[in-house]
Amino acid sequence: MQPPNEQRVERRLAAIFAADVAGYSRLMSQDEAGTLRALAAAREVMDRLIRDHGGRIANTAGDSVLAEFPSAVDAVQCAVAVQDRVSKASAGEPEHRRLQFRIGVHVGDVVVRGNDLLGDGVNIAARLEGLAEPGGIVISGAAHGYVRKALPLTYTDMGEQPVKNFDEPVRTFSLAAAAIPARSSSRGERPSIAVLPFGNLGGEKDDYFADGITEDIITALTRMRWFHVVARNSVFGYERGAHGIREAARDLGASYVLEGNVRRGGARLRLTAQLIDGASGIHVWAKRYDRDLHDIFEVQDDLTESIVASIEPELGKAERERARAKRPESLSAWDLCQRGMWHLYRRTKQDFTEAEALLERALQIDANLAPALCALSETHVIQVLFGLAENPDARREEAMRLARRAVDLDDRNPVAHWAMARAHVVAHQHEAAIPFAEAALALNPTLAWAQYLLGLCHIYSGRVKKGLPYLQSAISLSPHDPYLARFIALKAEAHLFVGEYEEAVACGREAVRLASTAHWSGHTVLAAALGHLGRIEEANTIMMDLLYHRPDFSRDLMRRSISLRRDEFLALYF
Repeated sequence: MQPPNEQRVERRLAAIFAADVAGYSRLMSQDEAGTLRALAAAREVMDRLIRDHGGRIANTAGDSVLAEFPSAVDAVQCAVAVQDRVSKASAGEPEHRRLQFRIGVHVGDVVVRGNDLLGDGVNIAARLEGLAEPGGIVISGAAHGYVRKALPLTYTDMGEQPVKNFDEPVRTFSLAAAAIPARSSSRGERPSIAVLPFGNLGGEKDDYFADGITEDIITALTRMRWFHVVARNSVFGYERGAHGIREAARDLGASYVLEGNVRRGGARLRLTAQLIDGASGIHVWAKRYDRDLHDIFEVQDDLTESIVASIEPELGKAERERARAKRPESLSAWDLCQRGMWHLYRRTKQDFTEAEALLERALQIDANLAPALCALSETHVIQVLFGLAENPDARREEAMRLARRAVDLDDRNPVAHWAMARAHVVAHQHEAAIPFAEAALALNPTLAWAQYLLGLCHIYSGRVKKGLPYLQSAISLSPHDPYLARFIALKAEAHLFVGEYEEAVACGREAVRLASTAHWSGHTVLAAALGHLGRIEEANTIMMDLLYHRPDFSRDLMRRSISLRRDEFLALYF
């Protein structure tokens, strides 16, 4: 049993960033006060960039900094940004007085003790930093394996280098940061969210629950990948209320702030959460959750899942609306991506055309913008499924290419794996899609789109009973999802396939109510279920309504477009 006064030791794989000032002793001997001022200014820049790139500062001593990042891509992007910013800031100084950092990046096992990082992974990163030229960056072969495709920088292979206190040499690569043009990146444009510690309105015994729910939400949000999450150790000390929220948002560079309270009453627990626009203080989303305290850890997991699943679509909606409000001449790659997604969700032929154009413009600015790659892949998928593609096979191939590019850029991105699953589904490869959908869920269990796709793959492959729970999870996780109409239409199909026609009618009516008129899935499943119940007149009315909105619809068009291929299921329609 661990002694109560001993800190818990944790091991994990991390990307480690180690930096120190080249010639620090010399600079201090020449001008101590000036060097300390320059170091303080540089550290302010470095600390902010580390936070902006999702890092956590661990150990600091004098002129050295050690930080951990969730991925090698984040760590190397941060290193390049630091060197670029520090170089520009000191450009006016005489060369012998310039403050220059050396940075090493490694991916390896670390030991976490309190806020400190220890272990071989840290030691290797520190040794790599010592190999770097002033103003330069040296990364290990392990880090290079993750970033070589994702970051198109100039890497110089330094071969295997002996490392002090290690028996085996380490493969190393250098990046001369001063000679590397800054990569076109929308990273600073993407939204960021700060989760303030949840307040406890009950007794002291509930403090651990409020802290636990805060920690769990931060951890879960980091899986989303398309926005940044401010590190937990940066959010303490801010006052609650409107003034404190705006102050926290300003100081932390957060686009949005999540705050909340926990209160216990007997065997019941109430949690309130609010998502707030950091600049305006306007509430984007708010919800109250009530739970029975039968198992405190199960309740904590349930609340975390519910909150995070609700936040992601709300953030997406807020970002799309923000991008639409900007002047056309001021649009960045991220803004263009968000505008494209706004059109994508409108589900009309004209909007699909507009979405494609905007997303392609975004990728011209930043070819490595994974959300834009995934969204553009989806435009090709949907136009096939909606019967709007003049060359469906070409669109299927392009959807696959774009999704594969997104996965290659960041194989920890759950939406990239979802896009790959989606591309396989539209290519009628349901079994091949399943591993990608499962990978997406392993990375982000609250991703409703992946739950839906996994359910679809099982249902369309004949495993209806196995697929239904995934589908129900998608609906429960994201009850206001842009894809909700399709979620419910698939549920209607599942009931149709097993002969539960009344249930299929109920779900079909809800799908028709929610859907745009560009797609027919709700109408067709509703009409089929009504037909099997002998309610032919009602079925004809539903089909007449569909033909009014989609005069090009035909059975042949449906057969060509849908991914369903099982004859016994198709026979229920035709």
